[in-house]
Amino acid sequence: MVAEVNRNFINTVPGFIVVDIAKTAGEGIQKTVSLKPDLALIDVYLPDRDGLNLLQDLRRLRVPTDAILVTAAHDAETVEGAFRYGAVDYILKPFKFARLKAALESYAAMRARLSRVNPMSQDDIDQLKANRLPPAAGETEMPKGLNDLTMKQVLLYMIKTRNALSAEEVAEGLGIARVTARRYLEYLDEIGRVTVELQYGSVGRPVKKYRIAADI
Repeated sequence: MVAEVNRNFINTVPGFIVVDIAKTAGEGIQKTVSLKPDLALIDVYLPDRDGLNLLQDLRRLRVPTDAILVTAAHDAETVEGAFRYGAVDYILKPFKFARLKAALESYAAMRARLSRVNPMSQDDIDQLKANRLPPAAGETEMPKGLNDLTMKQVLLYMIKTRNALSAEEVAEGLGIARVTARRYLEYLDEIGRVTVELQYGSVGRPVKKYRIAADI
């Protein structure tokens, strides 16, 4: 039922059409090898094997299909593995359709850029690497001076620790400036990815501590 809902939604996004649905990892590999779709949406939790193994097999078989993981798995190891094996995005369940639509539109824009710019200059590659999803409903544009790669590093560090951390602790953990860490943490708070706690000591001003949001 969920697969059919997702199929109907994806088919409403201009430029996209679902060619088939697979209910298991084995079926997914077979259909992807046969149909060679541009993009596959993969769940981590499948009846026979996990989606990361499926993604690894597709890479080993040199199947030219990109992947977006759509899953409830939110542990740092799984997220890291997904990007290591070439996933272009990672969407956590439950998700808003605006988030999936933004992911599809971002992917389409990336493919369009790759198809029309050849050969690519360093500026072209840098712009492609820096490309980020358009903001979903309720999100703000990323402030000037921030980039998606560093934001993902900060977010992944917060997911790994799960503790309330100050900007200074995040900066030390990632090897970045404290003012830089604070800017990213404030932005993540603004878009609801982290929450802020005030910790009071015996003297002086309270320290702001940031914690990954409960629904991430």
